[in-house]
Amino acid sequence: MKNLKFSSEDKEKIKIAVKKAESATSGEIAVAMIGQSYDYAVYELIFAHIVGFIYLMTIMFFVGPLEQILQQISWSYSINHLLAFYGFSTFLIITIFYLLANIKFIDRLIIPARVKRKKVQERATRYFMESGVYNTRDRTGILIFVSLLERRVEILADTGINALIEQKTWDSILNNIINGIKTGNYKESLLAAIKDCGDLLALHFPIKPDDTNELGDDIVILEK
Repeated sequence: MKNLKFSSEDKEKIKIAVKKAESATSGEIAVAMIGQSYDYAVYELIFAHIVGFIYLMTIMFFVGPLEQILQQISWSYSINHLLAFYGFSTFLIITIFYLLANIKFIDRLIIPARVKRKKVQERATRYFMESGVYNTRDRTGILIFVSLLERRVEILADTGINALIEQKTWDSILNNIINGIKTGNYKESLLAAIKDCGDLLALHFPIKPDDTNELGDDIVILEK
């Protein structure tokens, strides 16, 4: 997933695919991608504190050996040295594991699946509204939203088209994209999904004589 990148050529292919998919329909297709849908800092901090607590509880069983080591390296040992060691080392462990928690692989492991699902849905819905996909003339906009960190894809369709399509059809398109991502064929699977969405739109909303392109055809790479 960390190598999920789009070159200028890839972006142009997606743009062409969207244009082609929309050429036979009055509907609109939007494609967006984001690195992660939420910063998850609170979960990373909780994880680091849990590790720090476990570390502190573990070293509590080694008071004797630790005191001996501190006595050997300090000419004027006191209990304050031991307390300082406990405090500083625990703080260091928390800091290290907080930084480690920002590694994508670890992030995916520590963040609950339900949280990732909810945050991606929220971010996709927000973009659905911000980009105007919800506000096309016939309410036939479709958004394909890919969130990389969470390895999730959301397909949001406006009421005009969504009311005519069974959920299993959307699920099939979505799962094809996810499978493409997992196998490294994410570009091809995304192009196929655009075509499938175009076919659905063309079936129910064929192009009109006065049709206009209401949304941009480029894939949008979101920063946050």
